[in-house]
Amino acid sequence: MPKVKAEKKSRKHNESQPYQQGLRFQTEHGQHILKNPLIITSLVEKAGLRSTDTVLEIGPGTGNLTVKLLEVAKKVTACEVDPRMVAELQKRVQGTPLASKLSVMVGDVLKTDLPFFDVCVANLPYQISSPFVFKLLLHRPFFRCAVLMFQREFAQRLIAKPGDKLYCRLSLNTQLLSRVDHLMKVGKNNFRPPPKVESSVVRIEPKNPPPPINFKEWDGLVRIAFVRKNKTLSACFGSRAVLEMLEKNYKMHCSLNNMMVDADFDIKENVQKILTDSGYDKKRARTMDIDDFLELLNLFNAQGFHFA
Repeated sequence: MPKVKAEKKSRKHNESQPYQQGLRFQTEHGQHILKNPLIITSLVEKAGLRSTDTVLEIGPGTGNLTVKLLEVAKKVTACEVDPRMVAELQKRVQGTPLASKLSVMVGDVLKTDLPFFDVCVANLPYQISSPFVFKLLLHRPFFRCAVLMFQREFAQRLIAKPGDKLYCRLSLNTQLLSRVDHLMKVGKNNFRPPPKVESSVVRIEPKNPPPPINFKEWDGLVRIAFVRKNKTLSACFGSRAVLEMLEKNYKMHCSLNNMMVDADFDIKENVQKILTDSGYDKKRARTMDIDDFLELLNLFNAQGFHFA
């Protein structure tokens, strides 16, 4: 009888605790381990890896995806912030032919320079999704593509078009610098422990060469327009903070180019004239595409107005 009770107690403990090989996953840090081998295989296949590729993986966890990447690629650099996971990953490949192909970077990927890589494949901690995407898109030298797992709504923002409910600054900037495609949906039960949200996989291919613009200027303009994406541009550019920034930058531009600022110069009047003459005063960011913003940026720059 005691033996039966002990077995029931042990089984109950194993079922209720999110352990794998003695590890408790820190879900507050985005540790949801992808456990479905079919999904893992699909991720690797969709990355189109070559035997000569160096792969960057973010958040390898216990190495389910890492091992599959090592079997195909020349080298895998895995970035992991949790020392426990690093030890687990290294132990998993120790003594195998895969060990020599694995390099581990310990630390916060957002605070370190990315190494050279051809392809990035990752089941990302979802809380770093947005900053990591921009870090990736501004990385040089260019990589071939990235196949990334995101929270479904975030993935939908990446691919949203003008007029869509989820269209935002993230959509515009990502699509300016890359081609983004939705590859597949992944249900929450494919993870251990299951997250509270559904997931999606997207493929990001950077545009090479990138568009010939100053990205800081571009992003400065886009930020103003998307602070209230349902407001008209006339209203967005009428705020005191925006006008003060533009006036400061305009006077700096004039100073650097030995230009005189008119005594009766009125920043609000000049800005509204650019918007009205071009017909952008009544437009709203939520309906404007990349070409619209490129044209608007050129109109402002031509008059000496800068956003960076």
